[in-house]
Amino acid sequence: MNMKPKQPYGNTTNVTKILTSRPYWDMEHVLRNRLRTAPQFVDNIELEAELRGHNGCVNCLQWSDNGHILASASDDFHVMLWDPFRHKLLHDLMTPHEGNIFSVKFLPKRGNSLLVTGAGDSKTFVFDINRQNDNPIRQCSCHLQRVKRLATSPRNAHMFWSAAEDGLVLQHDLRQPHTCHGQDANVLIDLRSYMSTVPEVKCIAINPQRPEQLAIGANDIYARLYDRRMISPGNVGTVDAPNRRTEVMGDTVSVTNLIDNIPKDGCVQYFCPGHLGSKYQAASQLGEMYQYKAVTYLTFSPDGTELLANMGTEHIYLYDITRSRNPLFLELPKLPGAAEGSKSGADCSGSDASVGTEKTKHKFSPDVEQLKKEGNASLEKEQFLQAINKYTQAIQKVNGKDCAILYLNRATALMKRNWYGDVYAAVRDCHTALRLDPHYVKAHFRLARALLKLDKLKEAQICLEELVRRFPSYAKNPGVLMLEKDIGLEMDKARHRSPCSRMQTESYEQKENYWRTMSIDYEQRYIGHCNTKTDIKEANYLGDSNYIVAGSDDGNFFIWDRHSGIIHSVFQADELIVNCVQPHPYICMLATSGIDHEVRLWSPQSPEKPAVRRTTVVDSIVHDNQTHMQIDPFDSIAPDQAICRAS
Repeated sequence: MNMKPKQPYGNTTNVTKILTSRPYWDMEHVLRNRLRTAPQFVDNIELEAELRGHNGCVNCLQWSDNGHILASASDDFHVMLWDPFRHKLLHDLMTPHEGNIFSVKFLPKRGNSLLVTGAGDSKTFVFDINRQNDNPIRQCSCHLQRVKRLATSPRNAHMFWSAAEDGLVLQHDLRQPHTCHGQDANVLIDLRSYMSTVPEVKCIAINPQRPEQLAIGANDIYARLYDRRMISPGNVGTVDAPNRRTEVMGDTVSVTNLIDNIPKDGCVQYFCPGHLGSKYQAASQLGEMYQYKAVTYLTFSPDGTELLANMGTEHIYLYDITRSRNPLFLELPKLPGAAEGSKSGADCSGSDASVGTEKTKHKFSPDVEQLKKEGNASLEKEQFLQAINKYTQAIQKVNGKDCAILYLNRATALMKRNWYGDVYAAVRDCHTALRLDPHYVKAHFRLARALLKLDKLKEAQICLEELVRRFPSYAKNPGVLMLEKDIGLEMDKARHRSPCSRMQTESYEQKENYWRTMSIDYEQRYIGHCNTKTDIKEANYLGDSNYIVAGSDDGNFFIWDRHSGIIHSVFQADELIVNCVQPHPYICMLATSGIDHEVRLWSPQSPEKPAVRRTTVVDSIVHDNQTHMQIDPFDSIAPDQAICRAS
């Protein structure tokens, strides 16, 4: 007997199933994402409420999976659970911690009942908030230094990871008993095995779409991405550990077991801004400059394709983890019609007839031409932030095509502003201008000048030689002659400097040095905030990832346009320092905290109400913040010559 298959949702009683089926849910999810960061909502964000109850700095915030509960943890050893919509305290958990709590996480898919904490007493606790008492149901004291961050995976309800200043990342599985006697194989990463300096892991994150990917930030300039499937957790207490390091401090001799469980190839990828990685590799005496740099927070984009890193005494950087982008210093494009095999793609014939002419005279649309004009005017007034923003807006409007002049003008503004990483960003803009127009003489010149400012003397010399070879009529240009002289003077100084000495690389550093040389460069950076006073300052994607948000040492939090890097708005959120910025998972709401004892909630308010917390003097705030960050001693200021004027 043939039976007809039942049609799904074949009668009117299945309306609920239809509405909650996957296609409908996905559509609702997409719409919800778009609405929560619709421009009109973000434009009207203001302070909604202050949640009072803590008696110390609030160091961490975390939303429950469904967004119904906000957890906050503090120096007062308390974890407080809030109803964000009624602004009501639901539960006050007094933890057994004896140090400042730096991280709190809900374990997913557990009904928001299991809570994990990590603190300055080197301990982690797991609590079941549905129990009658507040005693932890699990505890771990395997770390030897402060636990700075915890991570959970939305696809794994039984595991969490802890990162601490002892250089270790531990993997915790609630399905297995734990005794804290050093016998459990719970050490996933041991940075001490790869670094001669004392490593401190500051932050950790799990890719929400690919939970096998784990990222950490430490007290250096690198964001590290690991594939957990290729790592076998080790045991710190094992007597026959693969490496043992002996350290002598005074009269005390300590033997530390090190775990080298990371394969050299395919398991780990490092990410680092090109200008920082280059300097770090170039010399060994940079310790003083780099001892203050650390990745204080990192997070994956909701779709799992990007990694966002907030770097102490630097900026916020966005990395694309799906493709490699190597640091770029000198890569001159081949001139159209140049002979194959000519140096750096140059036409070496020396004939003016084969050189061609610049193609930078473009007729832009009126709105783009107006932005370019405003950018040039701001540049002349030395209003560099405004000039850079105008050129960026113009580039976006023409979609980056046929606009070499805009990239070069932005490079000019970047070099004159000369904040952290600006000269390297100018180098990247010069390369883009040259790809768009290989005959652009000014782009060749400005690239050589920028390379000189980055102390890339050999590359600067090659670039200038290629400029003269390609465009012989500029050989006697005053700007070219002056730049040639400047490069020569710096090369003479370099020859008389004592060579950098570096101790023989130990075996446990060989992998680390290899990984650093393979570092991937950033895609976008976000400038304006100040991150020097704390090592727990966050940066997050806001809503559907169209915006980036981060706190600052000046008591503000900043919102940037994710695609352009332009500051959207700045809000006063703390008397001293904003550390935590945690967007609600489903609606346009943001929770912030810092040195103040209050947790503050932000959401769209009526546009008819006057803006109270939104700041209007953005330029001066940004300038002050950058002034507070120590000037990079390697980016020496050298005035551009006549050929470098804005076009």
